[in-house]
Amino acid sequence: MLEELGISFGTGVILLIMLYFVVKWAVRNGVKEAWTEITGKKEMEENFDTDNDETE
Repeated sequence: MLEELGISFGTGVILLIMLYFVVKWAVRNGVKEAWTEITGKKEMEENFDTDNDETE
């Protein structure tokens, strides 16, 4: 399929990786913008601290 478009396999992989990060960046910015509109707060509080395991 990629050969029909004139793109080699390596170029196709690089394009897919770039597309992944562009979509990830766009979704993250959209969520932050929606959060600001909904709550009125400037930034989201990130509660993703996985290093702090409180299991004893």
